[in-house]
Amino acid sequence: MTRIYKKFALVVPTLNEAENIILVLNRVITALSRLQVPWVILVVDDESNDGTPEIVRRYAESESRVRLLERSSQRGLAGAITHGWSHSDADLVGVIDADLQHPPELLPKLINGVCNGFDIAIASRYLEPRSVDSWNPARKALSRLSVLASVPVQKPTLRVKDPLSGFFVLRHECIAGVHFQDTGFKLLLEVLAKGHINSVTEIPFKFAIRHRGTSKAGAMTAFYYFWLLCKLSREAFFGR
Repeated sequence: MTRIYKKFALVVPTLNEAENIILVLNRVITALSRLQVPWVILVVDDESNDGTPEIVRRYAESESRVRLLERSSQRGLAGAITHGWSHSDADLVGVIDADLQHPPELLPKLINGVCNGFDIAIASRYLEPRSVDSWNPARKALSRLSVLASVPVQKPTLRVKDPLSGFFVLRHECIAGVHFQDTGFKLLLEVLAKGHINSVTEIPFKFAIRHRGTSKAGAMTAFYYFWLLCKLSREAFFGR
């Protein structure tokens, strides 16, 4: 079954990504230009102090399909994503990181996955071997343990290989009326656990090294992930 969508909205969360954002936008636009569905790119910035908002504003002057949304006194990748989605009337939504570790060229495959009948299409790091070879052994081990820890809160009929991916596309209808965390960094796991999702497809990709700038991952990332696991476990056992 092929679904037809009226608009696709892609959120690009940013926090001090001045060195990457122009290349990200250029590659995303090139990838989306091959699609039939109309689209918009929503750059959601959390008070960058390196000039990222100014760069996006200048870029949007010549590309009306790029919009800048600025959040004040707020932090958290998950909240930035849902903030962007809530400011669009698109019936198909997605997210991609601004550090070029996710290849924008995969967007048509993700969008086609949803158009071909799946509720959500996920870019997965764990479908093919050697896809995370750029990581050191400690990071690989931590990531695998994080995925393993997510199994109890995933729906038994909806288990995926990479529930912590930050690169995915889904039908907006699947999250309508669902409240998600405003803080934290791992939105997909919560979408899979709480969203109205019945079918999923995963598409493999090789995780690249950060293009430029500094990673935002750290101790708080781990803290918020542990907090999310506890929250989802409580909701699974005792109801929302």
